Amino acid sequence: MCKVACIGTSRALVVTLLVGILMSVTAPRAEAARAFFVFGDSLVDSGNNNYLATTARADSPPYGIDYPTHRPTGRFSNGFNIPDIISEKIGSEPTLPYLSPELTGQRLLVGANFASAGIGILNDTGIQFVNIIRIARQLQLFQQYQQRLGALIGPAQARQRVNQALVLITLGGNDWVNNYFLTPISARSRQFTIPEYSRYIISEYQKVLRRLYELGARRVLVTGTGPLGCVPAELAMTGSRNGECAPRLQQAAAIFNPELVQMLKELNREIGSDVFIAANAFRMNMDFINNPTKFGFVTSKVACCGQGPYNGLGLCNVASNLCPDRKVYAFWDPFHPSERANRLIVEQILSGSTQYMSPMNLSTIMALDSRT
Repeated sequence: MCKVACIGTSRALVVTLLVGILMSVTAPRAEAARAFFVFGDSLVDSGNNNYLATTARADSPPYGIDYPTHRPTGRFSNGFNIPDIISEKIGSEPTLPYLSPELTGQRLLVGANFASAGIGILNDTGIQFVNIIRIARQLQLFQQYQQRLGALIGPAQARQRVNQALVLITLGGNDWVNNYFLTPISARSRQFTIPEYSRYIISEYQKVLRRLYELGARRVLVTGTGPLGCVPAELAMTGSRNGECAPRLQQAAAIFNPELVQMLKELNREIGSDVFIAANAFRMNMDFINNPTKFGFVTSKVACCGQGPYNGLGLCNVASNLCPDRKVYAFWDPFHPSERANRLIVEQILSGSTQYMSPMNLSTIMALDSRT
């Protein structure tokens, strides 16, 4: 029989187990969670434009008023944006802007946000903002990121981490709002009818997505445009009398979004796998725009921050009208949803039916991928 020796061994075993448990609990989530990469425009930009000489910035109050720090971060939101909330739901840290000097070392394992406010599918979209990270450049930075990650963990492991990552891309809205409809008679509107322009930008978008696949992306959430004619900015600029959405912009979204879904289906068939997942942002937004009280909003027409009709004119800044309770406004500023609206959108991304997510929602994707 052993007494003292066995007690000592047992204690050592217990201590070892406790240390192991504590290490697993306190270890950085980056190790366990899949990486997350974000591409696109202001709907998903987490602050890259803070580092650029551009007018497309959200780095001054009252932006960020409901963010944990209560300070502007570069997000076009009163608080969290869609990538933040997706990160929260998949158990990962928020992705840092790629241009952030904090994105070094182990933080690279979390992923990166390459999005830049003002950009579109086309290079001539958002030219009025001058210095923004256009989508071709975002993809170049993604290559650069992979080289940095490879130097940290080795090329093979870096490739695997990218292959297993979740990717979000949000493009298209600016190609309409800040290009085709930028002026009453724009260069693009003289060149194309609305259906012709939609087909053109879809064909260009397909090239972007093919390149993303070539760079290793294997699970890509692709959001369509929201209801472009229903944002407070368009209600104000088109002189909407009773909050009716601008018909030509709505027509554009109604043509573009189904064509995007069809293009993604064709890409998936070509690849032989459900790489690209379509998120019906139009329907997600229209749910609370059409019936705001059902979702706890007092209005889906008036922005929380802005000026003029519907608070839809000019920029959101310290001189703007500012609502006291952001939770009851569907729109934060003239163009962007509030954090609470973003949370409703992410709920549908996570668990929405095939009316919202095609061919499957994010929860289903996560469950399938966990088995492989």
